Amino acid sequence: MSANSQKPVLAVTLGDAAGIGPELVAKIIADGFLAEVSRPIIVGDARLLEQGKAIAGVNFSAHRIGDPGEADFSAGVQLIDTGDLDPASVRLAEVSAVTGKNAGGCILRAIGYFKKGQAAGIVFAPFNKASLKKAGFDYESEHALFAEQFGVTSRFGEINVLDGLMTSRVTSHIPLSDVSRNLSAESILDAIHLLDSSQKRAKVPRPRLGVAALNPHSGESGTCGREELDIIMPAVAEARRRGLDAHGPISADVLFMRAFRGDFDAAVTMYHDQGQIALKTKGFERGVTLAGGMPVPLATPAHGTAFDIAGKNMAKTEAIRCAVRLVAKMAAAGPGWL
Repeated sequence: MSANSQKPVLAVTLGDAAGIGPELVAKIIADGFLAEVSRPIIVGDARLLEQGKAIAGVNFSAHRIGDPGEADFSAGVQLIDTGDLDPASVRLAEVSAVTGKNAGGCILRAIGYFKKGQAAGIVFAPFNKASLKKAGFDYESEHALFAEQFGVTSRFGEINVLDGLMTSRVTSHIPLSDVSRNLSAESILDAIHLLDSSQKRAKVPRPRLGVAALNPHSGESGTCGREELDIIMPAVAEARRRGLDAHGPISADVLFMRAFRGDFDAAVTMYHDQGQIALKTKGFERGVTLAGGMPVPLATPAHGTAFDIAGKNMAKTEAIRCAVRLVAKMAAAGPGWL
C-alpha cells in the first residue's frame, strides 16, 4: 500500500464566496499542504476556485471529476465543479442568498459523499450564517443542519479547538441572564461526554477534563451562588463515577491557566464567552471549530468569513491548516465516534 493511499480522503468546500474561503483553499493547495496530509477533493464552482487563485496570486491546475469515485490523486488536485456560482455575480464582503445557497449546497454534497463512503472527513471554508439564512437554511447554527442531515438526536454541538485543547459549552447562544436556569447536571454531563468522545477520536486515550465553575471563586462555598454545589459538583461526581477523568468545578480564570500549561486536554464551560475569550485571546488565528457528535470529523476555521479582508490577499492560513490536520487525524482513526 502506498503512503498516498493511506491518507484519508477529505471533501473540502470553498465556503462563502463573498469571504476569504476560496483564497484560503487556493493557498493550501498551491503550497502542497493539503495533499501532504490528505487526499483532497475540492467541492465548489471551478470559477470560484479560479478567483481564489487570482486573489492569492497562486497557480495550479485542477483535474475535474464528476464524482469522488473518479478521483485520480496521482493527477493532482481533484475538483468536483458544481458549476452553480459565477463569481462575477458576487459582491465581496456582502451577505447574499446566492452565496449562502452555494455554500450550503456544497456542504450537503460533501455530507452525501461521506454517507456513500466516498470521503472520510469534511473541511469547509467559513460560512456566513446570515447568508445561509437568506438562502433558506434556517437553523440556529450549522451544527443543527449537520445533525439533521445525519439524523443525530443525541448531544451534538460546537467544539472549539486550539493547539489540541478542546472546549465545549453547556449553554451557547442565549442571553447571559438565562444561563443559570438552563444549567442542569444532565446537560453538563452531556458536554463532558461530548468532549471525552471527541478527544478519544483525536487519539487521546484517557482525556483529562476540566469543568468550569459559573460564579466567581467557584461560588465561595455557596455564599456567591449555589450552582456549583447544586448542579456542577454532582455532574462532575457522576462523570467520575462513569469512569471519566473529570475535575471541577474550577473558576474559569484558573481553569484556562491550568489548561494552557497542560493540566487538562479539554475544558467544559458553562456559557459561550467563558471559553471563547480565553481561546481567541490565546490564538485567534489558529482556532478551529469542530462539529462534535457527528459521525464524520467535520471542521472549519474558527475565524469566520472575515469580510473585512475579503479579496485583499491578507488572509492567513494557520486556522484552516489546523482544521485540515485535525480532520485528517480523526478520519485516519476510522469510523464510529458518535
